[in-house]
Amino acid sequence: MAVFTEVSPAAAQALLDRLQLGRLHELRGIGAGIENTNYFLDCDGGHFVLTLFERLTREQLPFYLRLVQHLSQRGIPVPAPKADAAGEILFEVCGKPAALGDRLHGGHILAPDVFHCEQVGATLARMHLAGRDYPLHQPNLRGLPWWRETVPKLLPHLSIEERALIESELAYQEHLAASAPYAELVAHAFGPVHADLFRDNVMFEPGEAQGRERLTGFFDFYFAGCDTWLFDVAVCLNDWCIDLASGRLDETRASAFVAAYETERPLSGTEHRLLPALLRAAAMRFWVSRLFDLHLPREAALLKAHDPRHFERVLRERIAKPWHAPRAEGLT
Repeated sequence: MAVFTEVSPAAAQALLDRLQLGRLHELRGIGAGIENTNYFLDCDGGHFVLTLFERLTREQLPFYLRLVQHLSQRGIPVPAPKADAAGEILFEVCGKPAALGDRLHGGHILAPDVFHCEQVGATLARMHLAGRDYPLHQPNLRGLPWWRETVPKLLPHLSIEERALIESELAYQEHLAASAPYAELVAHAFGPVHADLFRDNVMFEPGEAQGRERLTGFFDFYFAGCDTWLFDVAVCLNDWCIDLASGRLDETRASAFVAAYETERPLSGTEHRLLPALLRAAAMRFWVSRLFDLHLPREAALLKAHDPRHFERVLRERIAKPWHAPRAEGLT
């Protein structure tokens, strides 16, 4: 179970008293998650998730928590953190930084179709637009500077073929980041991104229309940072719109995802041209992090490392078969 710090009912009740949320009914550890301690918490005031932060520091956390608060206030379906009478949303429980957020309804869709991809795409675009005026800044901590630092540490653990691919792709991404088109994205299509919006970080519940599921929220923003919005799109395409066994892109789902995104925020011509390169960047990011977690694990941080070979396959597919999203009529 991903409960690294045991929380007593008395400790949970002390937080509820501060938040004026009444009496604790149930406190139940959540088995999912690999970074933090999480509990379902039910009380007079409603149903929440209590998170104790095992890795992020008190100094780092305001970016993430205030971002979710900012997005919630602008109508984006995210688990808003609860505030005390003074407006504070970061607390201490059992000696760890902690927050209490709304519990989203529903469950995960692990085999998404076009309908689900359209909802995620449109909501992601609204999220990007809602974050434009967010005043805090933090870089994507798993972006290119982290790859530069981490890849040399991984090389002794890799096969000849893996080393050739990872060094070649790092050089390619360095060249991309130094290019004028990429600078255009940074200038005009840049802001807070989720950066980890996989299928298990989105919730759906059954809806009334034809019995289809309705998206109820995005959560787990603890890899968020400021990056190009196109990177966020690429992360989603590489998870929501692929055949998991092979890593191949499902072009029907991918086209639907991008088209739905563009109903809220049309991509520029430069974004369309750079999408194949960003799909490679998104695959590189998760291949490097999974290799890191496998070969250089932090003590007690992971229950089981994800197989890095999945994103190696995805990266090889994106290199071999660059994908361009269909362009809306009238765009050049």
